[in-house]
Amino acid sequence: MPEPVQVAYKRLKLPKVGENGYVGFQPGKSEVLKAGTKPFGHKALTSDIQIDHDVEVVVRDGCRLYMDVYRPANSIEKVPAILSWSPYGKKYSALDMLPMCVWHCCVDRDSLSGLEKFEGLDPALWCPKGYAIISVDTRGTGHSDGQIPIMGPQDAEDGHDVVEAVAKMDWCNGNVGMAGNSALAISQWFTAAQAPPSLKAIAPWEGMGDMYREQFCRGGWFSMSNFDLITSEIIRGQENSGVEDWAEMYRRSPTQNDYWKAKRVDMTKIKCATYIRGSDVSGIHTMGCIRGWLEIPHDNKWIHWSSKQEWFELYQEPHAQEELAVFFDRFLREQDNGWEKNTPKVRWSALQFGDREAIDDIVIEDFPLPNTDYRELFFQPGGQLAGTKPAEASKVTYDSENHKDFAEFKYTFEEDSRLIGLPKAIVYVSCDARDDFTIFTIIRKHDKDGKPLMHLNMPFKATPVNSISEIPEKEQATLNLHLGPMGILRASQRAIDSSKSIHPQFPFHPHEKQEKIQPGTVVRLEIGIWAMGTDFEAGESVSIRVGGQYPSIMEYKTFSAPRPEHELNRGTHKVHFGGEYPSSVILPFTPYKK
Repeated sequence: MPEPVQVAYKRLKLPKVGENGYVGFQPGKSEVLKAGTKPFGHKALTSDIQIDHDVEVVVRDGCRLYMDVYRPANSIEKVPAILSWSPYGKKYSALDMLPMCVWHCCVDRDSLSGLEKFEGLDPALWCPKGYAIISVDTRGTGHSDGQIPIMGPQDAEDGHDVVEAVAKMDWCNGNVGMAGNSALAISQWFTAAQAPPSLKAIAPWEGMGDMYREQFCRGGWFSMSNFDLITSEIIRGQENSGVEDWAEMYRRSPTQNDYWKAKRVDMTKIKCATYIRGSDVSGIHTMGCIRGWLEIPHDNKWIHWSSKQEWFELYQEPHAQEELAVFFDRFLREQDNGWEKNTPKVRWSALQFGDREAIDDIVIEDFPLPNTDYRELFFQPGGQLAGTKPAEASKVTYDSENHKDFAEFKYTFEEDSRLIGLPKAIVYVSCDARDDFTIFTIIRKHDKDGKPLMHLNMPFKATPVNSISEIPEKEQATLNLHLGPMGILRASQRAIDSSKSIHPQFPFHPHEKQEKIQPGTVVRLEIGIWAMGTDFEAGESVSIRVGGQYPSIMEYKTFSAPRPEHELNRGTHKVHFGGEYPSSVILPFTPYKK
């Protein structure tokens, strides 16, 4: 089905031979790559792979979509298929993308064949396992017809039709799966919610599920995030093709309308087996993974939380692919391999921060843990947090235009503690200069000397440094460093619909209207902060910072145009606490044995 409102599109660059893996339009071409060859000079193939280029699938409205099919050559058995679905070019590989990233995301180039669609599975690894890997140019990209929808109902409908078309191909055993990171994970949620009968299993690895609340308009605050980079450097289409213009769609409707509502997946409609991978360290995907876990209505689901950057883990950590193969063998090859018996439903990670490696693969009963102690700590004079409310009202101020200025409140642990779950802030704020403003919160860990810490998103042995302190500022990025979980809320969009909240600790803001505030009026803001899993030793501290500027690394902003004046914070913000203003942070204390 088309998008529910008229969509604005912006033009793209044309595909260019030699750029982003593009080799031209090759319908009908089929070739076999022989075992031992290195298609792009790096990882060698261990088996013969047949590639059918630009295979055409016509979806229900007549649009022609083109895909490359990688499958075992000369196979006499019918094999299952796994789709790699995104608007990135179907030959745009990790070898093309990762050089743009700090340290190449610590992925060894010889770990990649170059046949993999970026963020998707590598045919060099999966075809020898008896799978076909399908790399799709989605609607409007490459030589596929139409305008480019980014997630939402049209993309999902196309995904449904391609799944069913692939299942009927003469080499396929009728079972289709989907896998991949980020864009390739988000698309899995949307397609699976269409419940195509042949889609038997998905493995969304770091995938948001609500384009408004989790990327472009988080808390009602608009940011292009990394999307201007993606449309400038990666996505390509024909002369009559364009990509959805998020900034223009936000200008037309900064609050929820049918367009934005269609960009939220209804997880309750997902019927197939689901293996979710997620982490605290993603600035986009964390809560989509958690909502998927909480809302998918059946028991054929698993969630495995990580401490590492998703591309590093997908392409560099062998255990990740090995476990994924067991999952797909169970549901696509229908092997009785003990997946259900041997795989814990929920595994989590506890970040240590600083120069200490995280503790991974912690088996827990559920997420959030049923016996979590949600401990409310109230803002105190002197920048402290404590379990009692101050009797007298106080306030602190910060310059909302200065990213280095913020209010901070700290709690020091008297004993070793583990916090796994969903934090929440309740903050009373006023602003004399504006009738609307945005509040940014972040939870930071501090060492015993009070120094704020960061978490390294790759194992130290994979990086060029021995300590986080060695990383120069120009090499600090969200890909390699995590500062802590954040919460964002625009004051005019503070309304809550508790009936739609996934958890009492994570309020659902409808974002359907703006309720402006008389300047100087104190308003109560209940801000869901994204999930955390962190260990603290006695003497270490946790703090909540409240400020007027994005509080973490934001390396992509140079690709985007400045936001209009009326959206910006101006003037001084006052944080009120104590007395009639019980500002607080609620933290998820969980049972802990060192």
